[in-house]
Amino acid sequence: QVQLVESGGGLVQPGGSLRLSCAASGSIFSIYAMGWYRQAPGKQRELVAAITSGGSTNYADSVKGRFTISRDNAKNTVYLQMNSLKPEDTAVYYCNADRVMSMAGRRDYWGQGTQVTVSS
Repeated sequence: QVQLVESGGGLVQPGGSLRLSCAASGSIFSIYAMGWYRQAPGKQRELVAAITSGGSTNYADSVKGRFTISRDNAKNTVYLQMNSLKPEDTAVYYCNADRVMSMAGRRDYWGQGTQVTVSS
């Protein structure tokens, strides 16, 4: 069974920084893309950033220039460096692993979510 374990959320003041990590474990052969989504209260889940195994990245317009996604393929781990945080970045952040090939076949996986709160 594949599991995604997230860490790094918390409370930070506006303008501050946080770094999220997500490690995928299990009998994994490959992962096409890993990414971060977020969901604020009363809103739909939205893509924040994603990165393929080849290093191609995609960012939401609202975080471009402030957030950086990176990935360690050998460790099946994805990171999200979040700088210049704003109150509107407050949300539960979910890690996603897209098109995971494992002993269980091919499917997507989600982490349990980690809370990010930006407030003074």
